[in-house]
Amino acid sequence: MTQRKGIILAGGSGTRLYPLTMAVSKQLMPIYDKPMIFYPLSIIMLSGVREVAIITTPADQEQFRRLLGDGSQWGMEFTYIEQPSPDGLAQAYTLAEDFLDGAPSVMVLGDNIFFGHALPDMLRAADSQASGGTVFGYHVAEPQHYGVVGFDADGTVNQIIEKPSDPPSNYAVTGLYFLDGEAPQRAKSIKPSPRGELEITSLLETYLVEGALDVQTMGRGFAWLDTGTHGSLLDAGNFVRTLSLRQGMQVGSPEEIAFDNGWIDEAQLAERADLFGKTEYGKYLRGLLSK
Repeated sequence: MTQRKGIILAGGSGTRLYPLTMAVSKQLMPIYDKPMIFYPLSIIMLSGVREVAIITTPADQEQFRRLLGDGSQWGMEFTYIEQPSPDGLAQAYTLAEDFLDGAPSVMVLGDNIFFGHALPDMLRAADSQASGGTVFGYHVAEPQHYGVVGFDADGTVNQIIEKPSDPPSNYAVTGLYFLDGEAPQRAKSIKPSPRGELEITSLLETYLVEGALDVQTMGRGFAWLDTGTHGSLLDAGNFVRTLSLRQGMQVGSPEEIAFDNGWIDEAQLAERADLFGKTEYGKYLRGLLSK
């Protein structure tokens, strides 16, 4: 199987919570003690993927470069791709076509946070699928705000609908997509929706009608946070803070994942810990060395 590559879509519509003159892209904002983009990056790392394209708006790209560099500090390799205009999530696959070069991919939206003890196993299982696609359904209280999965009586997925007024279920499709190497060509074949965007649900439908889409539902042991509003941004920060303080373990730490994966050694981890100085995060990284 061709090595899977990663995509973080940090551009797209709704990337700012304030007017353009007042704030940077929200993916550069902190969620408790780390930049928001560290959390989706950690999901790609937990999937075992080291080569990642970061898609940003032209105005924000230099800020992402300053924050993330070339990825070598985590034993990774980053490629930066501009998204000139926010024309839908499926657009990411057409923009990343040359980067992917026929490889399967895992894409995660830059404002999504995932948590769960069994999450690494679920990610590795999705990564092992050589063809077709895998997405994840999460039970939400207000599904009309999301792409929603519909089921037959026997539990078979029969449809995925974007922001339906009458949702067929409470299961929303999260911002995490494992797709095979056909994704760019499929994305180029779909037509823009009435709102002028290449909808990710339209792309997923091309897999679904061929019986090539697997929808894994996340149960009560998982958390999915979509930080698209001021309130959800605050909720995410409080969620991460509570877990970190109660458990004494970090959520979304690229340094810890890279070290556990063997992508960086003790000397490199120590260098990263020194970078964070006397902060709690720096102390945490030094504690990993002592263990």
